[in-house]
Amino acid sequence: MGGTAEARDLAGALAGRTDLAVTLSLAGRTLDPAPQPVPVRTGGFGGVEGLSAYLCENSIDLLIDATHPFARQISANARAASAATGLPLLRLERRGWDAVEGDRWTCVATVTEAVSALGETPRRVFLAIGRQEAKVFDAAPQHHYLVRSVDPVDPPLAAPDVAYLLARGPFAVEAEVELLRDHRIDVVVSKNSGGDATYGKIVAARILGLPVVLVERAEARDSHHAGTVEDAVRLADHLVGSSRKRGV
Repeated sequence: MGGTAEARDLAGALAGRTDLAVTLSLAGRTLDPAPQPVPVRTGGFGGVEGLSAYLCENSIDLLIDATHPFARQISANARAASAATGLPLLRLERRGWDAVEGDRWTCVATVTEAVSALGETPRRVFLAIGRQEAKVFDAAPQHHYLVRSVDPVDPPLAAPDVAYLLARGPFAVEAEVELLRDHRIDVVVSKNSGGDATYGKIVAARILGLPVVLVERAEARDSHHAGTVEDAVRLADHLVGSSRKRGV
């Protein structure tokens, strides 16, 4: 289950293997997904029962959850389907960012808490959390928002002062500094997604001395967990072998 750069890289690492048949599942929420190196299945499964049925009907040996670190529902469904079918589950999740000297982070647990962290005084906010939860910020309409996403925010925010920017990473630090300066941004709101593709805005905020409201991840609960594609390949080989020996 993918939709991330790590999922694509892992699929590429496994694509040439003659002992494996790899299928990459995409939710279908991105209007123009990047090309993938293996066969792709697009669309939802119909919850835990649907996913469990798919795994059994297709004689799957290993389920890999390589979705976005904040795709909480599909990850929960993957854990439940793994438990229901007895199929091993491997979670590939890129490591989050760590604060370094010069960072001015306010860390929160949810997007709703991020709204509150902006305060009552109107600010110019760079909202870089994707499109699906952007509407939550209608609860604080006093701010100006610059919203960046891969696909359009639909429906758009009801807040009166919002600008939209459609773009797909990776984003260079120099370009991010210029963006924040040109739009006179006061504060950046981001999820702690990790990885290099969107880290530029965090570095740019550090360079400009801007505060960042950072939505942190929920604690990982998967027994088989990989932080890199290389680790995932090694674990996948082990888990597939164990699954086939047990006849799962």
